Amino acid sequence: MSVMPDTWIRQMAKEHGMIDPFVETQHREGVISYGLSSYGYDARVADDFRIFTDVNNAVVDPKNFSSDSFVSRQTSECIVPPNSFVLAHTIEYFRIPRDVLVICLGKSTYARCGIVVNVTPLEPGWEGQVTIEISNTTPLPARIYAREGICQFLFLQGSAPCETSYADRAGKYMSQCGVTVPQM
Repeated sequence: MSVMPDTWIRQMAKEHGMIDPFVETQHREGVISYGLSSYGYDARVADDFRIFTDVNNAVVDPKNFSSDSFVSRQTSECIVPPNSFVLAHTIEYFRIPRDVLVICLGKSTYARCGIVVNVTPLEPGWEGQVTIEISNTTPLPARIYAREGICQFLFLQGSAPCETSYADRAGKYMSQCGVTVPQM
């Protein structure tokens, strides 16, 4: 596997719609950076958040998920309660080629504030807006800025296309838009 550079990411975004909308240069002035970087793409978080709460005494059960577990907010700044968790999604829609696996890492600006971003790998053949898991590991409230950078995606190209892609398996999170909660 090889990590793919900015030239490859740009070409795939422009010619094959791999990232849409695609920001060709790194935007940094006055914002948490986003756009194309040397060996990755810094995605933006949308203004649609699901903040976990214990108001309804719901149990978080991945096999029987209840929307009573969170409150929904559409806002330009999301406050994540101390030691809590938020679901969000990327502004960008991704279309992953059959010979590529994508991994995600959090932005250092947030990591240095105790905010951890978790995204599962984007598998070959998968497409959609990416649901982002954001954890506030601090004992203080934390602020997340919508429409700014939240994480960086790294594109790993295999030596050959996979035999069975996520699309071939008809994966349950295929073509998701918005925040997608656990499904069985």
